[in-house]
Amino acid sequence: MSEPKAFDYLLKKIEQAKIETYPFKHINIQNLFDISDFKKIISCAEIQLTKADDDDELFNLLFDSNYRIIRFPGCIADQNEYISWHKERELSQITNTSCEGFGMVLRLEKPQSKILDTLNRFLNSEQFINCISNKFDIDLKQCTYDAGIQKYLDGYEISPHPDIRKKALTYMVNINPDSNSEDESYHTHYLKFNEDREYVKELWCSSNNIERCWVPWDWCATASTQRANNSMVIFSPDNDTMHAVKASYNHLKSQRTQLYGNLWYKNSKTECKPEWEDLTNSNAIDLSSLRVKDTITSKLKNILPRSFRSTFNKIVSPRKKSTHSERKF
Repeated sequence: MSEPKAFDYLLKKIEQAKIETYPFKHINIQNLFDISDFKKIISCAEIQLTKADDDDELFNLLFDSNYRIIRFPGCIADQNEYISWHKERELSQITNTSCEGFGMVLRLEKPQSKILDTLNRFLNSEQFINCISNKFDIDLKQCTYDAGIQKYLDGYEISPHPDIRKKALTYMVNINPDSNSEDESYHTHYLKFNEDREYVKELWCSSNNIERCWVPWDWCATASTQRANNSMVIFSPDNDTMHAVKASYNHLKSQRTQLYGNLWYKNSKTECKPEWEDLTNSNAIDLSSLRVKDTITSKLKNILPRSFRSTFNKIVSPRKKSTHSERKF
């Protein structure tokens, strides 16, 4: 298996996949890869790393396998800061006030295993990109594309969000090397707003000029969770495509691993970017005040030290601690 066309059978699976509508428009393909291919993929040295004794050794293993730290939502890009946080678990150190921690994501830069190199070239092939864009009627001339093999370390968290308007399409494929991965607490939740928070979606629907944001976990309910290994989910972000992840697991023995890719609109402009703190009360939302680049709350939060942001959040908009939990389909 040396040519990207060896994975052409995936194109047919995507083309024939039924578009589901609950909890939002998406396709969900189980057993994406043929069993023999999937076993080879998750057995590769870059996917099935040897067990590490501590975080420092884990990073050495990742770097030796050609992974690099990338900037990614819900994450930091400083290795030492991450290791320090992972040891102390100081909840004040967060990337978003709707979350309780942060993680780190690494992307495989240059696969050495033959099958991973072939797969990587297939994911970046014109045939594959055309296939996923056609499935959701997206004009490729208006988009750019990125994709790769990624590992997500413990603590990685993105609270419920539909993705920003600039994102045209996203896909995720679970290629976890751990045989018990489906029981781990690191899978993607697909959610719906609670009835008393539906007004947020209605606000986003009211104007394409209002950017979509992350919201607290307790504003939504999990409809399903992408636990299955060798499964693929694809959707085109919209006002209802709520999804989230909160990883809590032992990454020293095995890591959450995915094929991940996006299409991005080249041109996408919004006039205002309210945060969830600005949307806590449907009766208090002033559309005229939102139609500025940043709200007063957002400006204040952005200039505060990270360690004080959680306290600031509690002062301006107290809320109950999230009690969400994962469940199977």
